[in-house]
Amino acid sequence: MSRSLKAFAILLAFAAMPALAQDKSKRFGFGTPATAEQIAGWNIDVRGPDGAGLPPGKGNVSAGEELYMAQCSACHGEFGEGAGRYPELIGGRGTLKSDDPRKTIDSYWPHGPGLYDYIFRAMPFGAPQSLTPDQVYSIVAWLLNQGDLWPADKDLDAAALRAIKLPNRDGFIAGGDPRPDVQPDTCMTNCRKTPPRITSDLAARLGVTPSQKAAD
Repeated sequence: MSRSLKAFAILLAFAAMPALAQDKSKRFGFGTPATAEQIAGWNIDVRGPDGAGLPPGKGNVSAGEELYMAQCSACHGEFGEGAGRYPELIGGRGTLKSDDPRKTIDSYWPHGPGLYDYIFRAMPFGAPQSLTPDQVYSIVAWLLNQGDLWPADKDLDAAALRAIKLPNRDGFIAGGDPRPDVQPDTCMTNCRKTPPRITSDLAARLGVTPSQKAAD
């Protein structure tokens, strides 16, 4: 394309911009609205605190054990103790304040539905979202049973999972940053602080610090 043709094309593009800006409803003629089925394929998240989004279905510890051994144990150990460089899932209760905190389901996680959400969306490694809701409920039931949080002879469904209170549910701080070193200085009046005590005159001798008079 010659320079003159390129310039002409650019002018046409700029000339069309005001018309497009004025007609916000103008369609470009491609794409289609997402169907309910397409949206459902992506809308799979489950909210931890109240379990919003948990699907129908149920599972049990016995089925969960078989699924866990086949799908999960290679990475997380036969009893959730972790294998190689993969994390442990069970144990460590009471260690969070120790020099060796172990963040597992029964020591750290705050909500049971969050466990379902993570397994359903991201596991097993290499084949995420390949498990059915019933299979996920069963794996969750087995994991909770290993942490003495769910009986072996009872089915686990959405209502039951919402009702489970994990040991560390109240171990999280809500509303604001708990770190004292990042809290804002909210003083608005009479906020002058005691000046720092200077222990060396090196900065003054080098001329890299304001004078006391200027500071006042």
